[in-house]
Amino acid sequence: MAADVTLKQLTYFVALADTRHYRHAAERVGISQPSLSQQIVGLEEVLGLELVERGQRGAVLTPNGRTVLEQARRILDEAQILRTLAQDAREGFSGTIRLGSTPTLGPYLMPHVMRQLHAAYPSLKVIVRDATPVALQEELLTGQHDLILTQLPVASGDTEVMRLFREPLKLAMARDHPLAAQKTIADADLAGLDVLGLSDAYRLHTQVAALCEELGANLRRDYEGTSLDAVRQMTALDMGISFLPALYARSEVSSTAGDVIIHPFRKDRVTRSIGLAWRRRSAHRDLIRRMSALITDVVRDRFAGVVVIE
Repeated sequence: MAADVTLKQLTYFVALADTRHYRHAAERVGISQPSLSQQIVGLEEVLGLELVERGQRGAVLTPNGRTVLEQARRILDEAQILRTLAQDAREGFSGTIRLGSTPTLGPYLMPHVMRQLHAAYPSLKVIVRDATPVALQEELLTGQHDLILTQLPVASGDTEVMRLFREPLKLAMARDHPLAAQKTIADADLAGLDVLGLSDAYRLHTQVAALCEELGANLRRDYEGTSLDAVRQMTALDMGISFLPALYARSEVSSTAGDVIIHPFRKDRVTRSIGLAWRRRSAHRDLIRRMSALITDVVRDRFAGVVVIE
């Protein structure tokens, strides 16, 4: 009777495909290089296919190898889903879940959320990592995160999205800016002004760029900030005005002694949409939905009047 393909063989094959190097793959999975080579040869023998070209360039997949790799990833994903479902059935919500968060939001929301998560699910370990929205989406699809908290949209057919709330964008300017003392600022007041923003790694960049085009304002490309703090500091130096998310402004800008003046814009009707995204085949669907409800409760309790629940 012919041998069967094993999950171990597929795991080692995926590691080799990712690293393209036998030694690096062996180090990743914690075995010796000869043992890994033996497992790859065994997989080729079971399938009756040559999967890897062996040469000075390292490990290069054959066309059959690339086809097998795609299916191997699916099988390993399904196996992980099964393990997770079994663990949840035995222990309830425990183990580890990896949450990615955009730095324009996470620092001002996640501390409150984490306290509630720990109280509700004390056996659950949540690892939070900040990254730009562009990086978050890529890392979600490659399995580095189980879910992400980010500005929407997330444009991928492999993800599911749950909208949580809409966050107004506030108008910020230096304290000595000519518009700082005005009670109401109209669109026409911003025509021709320089606007500071984040780099295009942030979805906020695209939104502000479109707003500038609509207003006839100039989005500065020579001073793109790497963080909201950097944008605020450049604004305080009167290098331009800026649009700052409401939660950031509430947390980081004092209404009386802040380094910038904050004004509402269009009666807070210009907003960005915030939500959770996860892979469609995630094993954590039930937990994710409970987490989304918990985040919504935290936002409603702590930030009523600042954001709008969706």
